[in-house]
Amino acid sequence: MAKPDSGTRSASHLRTARNHLPDVPNVRNFRDACISPMRSGILYRSGSLNRLTDVGAGRLRELGIRTVIDLRSGVESDVWPGQTHGLDIEWVPIPALPDLDALKAMGFTDFTGFDGKPWPVDPAALYPFMAIYGAAAIAALVKRLAEPTALPAVVQCAVGKDRTGLAVAVVQSLLGAPWDQVVGDYVRSNVELELTAGPTSFLDEAGVTRYSHPVSEALLASAMDTILTGFGSIPAYLAPHGITEADLDALRSNLLA
Repeated sequence: MAKPDSGTRSASHLRTARNHLPDVPNVRNFRDACISPMRSGILYRSGSLNRLTDVGAGRLRELGIRTVIDLRSGVESDVWPGQTHGLDIEWVPIPALPDLDALKAMGFTDFTGFDGKPWPVDPAALYPFMAIYGAAAIAALVKRLAEPTALPAVVQCAVGKDRTGLAVAVVQSLLGAPWDQVVGDYVRSNVELELTAGPTSFLDEAGVTRYSHPVSEALLASAMDTILTGFGSIPAYLAPHGITEADLDALRSNLLA
């Protein structure tokens, strides 16, 4: 992976022809996450499938989806359960971040800026935090995608922007995707979620008004810099959580063109 730079690029400038948007009604931000040199049509990313319709389920069946990897918290999944409409898929919950009790058990004490959430509210603080405390979940995602029967798969969170954005970017980078294409896929969420004009409000799982913020290259770069500064490489970042060279070889075999 090329070292992230500090510049910014527009979503339209960074779109790639291969990163198309399949039509899955009522599922936000659904798209093919496979950028060069990955094979298209085997890894998708999206927001929550909690509003999936019969028509949308039929589309997932046409795409051959076998696995849904859900990065949401247990509370989110309870409030907004994913819908399958009889699809023969495996639903794999891998919460991207520890909850507050788990963080306390890990010795985390500074909850400034959390505002009652299990992670920082400010995106500038969130991304380095996700890189550090989401490592085990990202490793579990990589392990799952390395299994030969997992694909095609969908990786989802609430809207497919932050948790999914970082996790997918790590996978893409592991597979040798150019940084500009990784960023292009990542910032496309601004267009798909109508965030190009700025933050939009929503009600969280507790009924509290929150804001969904646009993503930027700088946010993703801050997470990647945290990983590379702390570990030197993405494989070294994942190794403490059980990812072996054999896992990485299997991932490449499954996802590379």
